[in-house]
Amino acid sequence: MASTIPDPHPGTADAPPSDRPVRIEAHGIDHIPDADRHGKARELFFVWAAANVNYLSLVVGGALILMGLSLRQALAVLVMGNLFWVLTGFLAVSGPAAGAPSEVITRAMYGVLGNRVNNAIVGWMISVCYFALNLSAAAVAAFSLVGKCGIPTTTGVKVVVVVAIAALTLTISVYGHATIVRLYLPITAALTAAFAVSVAGHTDFDYVPAKPLTGVDLWATLIAGVTLIASGPLSYTTSADFSRYLPSTTPRKAIVGWTAIGSFLPSVVVCSLGAFAATTVDMTDPQAALEKILPGWFTPVFLLALVLGTISINALTAYSAGLALQAVGIRIRRSVSVLFDGTVAVALTLYALLVSNFLDTVSNVLQLTVVLLGPSMAIYATDILLRHNRYDGRALTDEAPGSTFWYTGGVNWAGAGALVAGVVASALCVNTLYTGPIAAALGGVDLALPVGMVVASTAYVVLMRPLGGLGTAVRA
Repeated sequence: MASTIPDPHPGTADAPPSDRPVRIEAHGIDHIPDADRHGKARELFFVWAAANVNYLSLVVGGALILMGLSLRQALAVLVMGNLFWVLTGFLAVSGPAAGAPSEVITRAMYGVLGNRVNNAIVGWMISVCYFALNLSAAAVAAFSLVGKCGIPTTTGVKVVVVVAIAALTLTISVYGHATIVRLYLPITAALTAAFAVSVAGHTDFDYVPAKPLTGVDLWATLIAGVTLIASGPLSYTTSADFSRYLPSTTPRKAIVGWTAIGSFLPSVVVCSLGAFAATTVDMTDPQAALEKILPGWFTPVFLLALVLGTISINALTAYSAGLALQAVGIRIRRSVSVLFDGTVAVALTLYALLVSNFLDTVSNVLQLTVVLLGPSMAIYATDILLRHNRYDGRALTDEAPGSTFWYTGGVNWAGAGALVAGVVASALCVNTLYTGPIAAALGGVDLALPVGMVVASTAYVVLMRPLGGLGTAVRA
């Protein structure tokens, strides 16, 4: 039964039954007809704002200080890295244009069959990895909360906590779009206040490391920091998933603006709080460090806030992962696909918490994913520009051989070739789990993000020219 609670967001009160709060969302990767479109672009602000008030952002902000940056340098880095949310907002304009999620729109770039491979790797695998990272972050906070309740945090208890958090996250994801919109406004307000209180009065605003970085080392660290922060917005090449219910007449500037601002502002604030805390406490163990600067009475509230915030962002991640699994070609309901994704994420989370080092895992995964995500986002944005954001949603859902986006043998080799070129170029420049030859030649400076994006975008434009820039007429 639909909720009788008044909807705080204009437009959703008249939403069709397929997209009302506290109902399991009916739509998966299918086209959203005009009759089911509703809402205003400003609703996107609340979705993205709450998703960026989370424990992982605190960890990443603190990591910038641990990397050897001064507070001022760290703040400049996190502002630069978070500017990539503008790209996330730009990709979101394709949702209302097509009435389809990103996982389907990318058929225009890679072809029907090529896009299945793209969704399996860029969509599903990356989403599940981020799901696991965020779940790990929430679990670390929850372990401490459980401990304060007098319950020993044995391995068995930890497993139960991880599963419980995952279950709550997946429940939100299964119910879908409208429930996510409904929940995120109060969560955003509560968590922002909690984070701000946690570090008030505990910041050394003149902080400079004992041995300040200089020369190549400084530039390498600054660029690595921007890459680390940018990995967040780059992971949301699926932003059209959350804008596709908006009417096709929704102004593009409003979609870009509300998505970007809703992401940028809270992300900058929360990352900054992590950096502020790191000026007075050792953020190598973020959980223990943050508790040192909290009043005793406030610690349980803060820990609970961290858990809820991470559940918020993971609801988005799990939602898109479920759509990606459908887009791979597996014929299952979105609700079932979300549960499968959660099972895999729980397994990865238990490994990250019980076997690996959490902070190292976070840093390495976030920096390494840009090798793939940077080129992927660049191609998506370039395609929107080439097509002037004109997407035929119904044609995109046609997977039959010879259909509009079948291209050659089911693959748009222009998109596939551009992605490979961008990833290879990026891999040559990376300096994280390994050092690429170009990074080595530059003294460790990691240019994987800008190089991968520029190469992928340029290659896509060049390779699409023989197809008239759109490539919709090529058949098997």
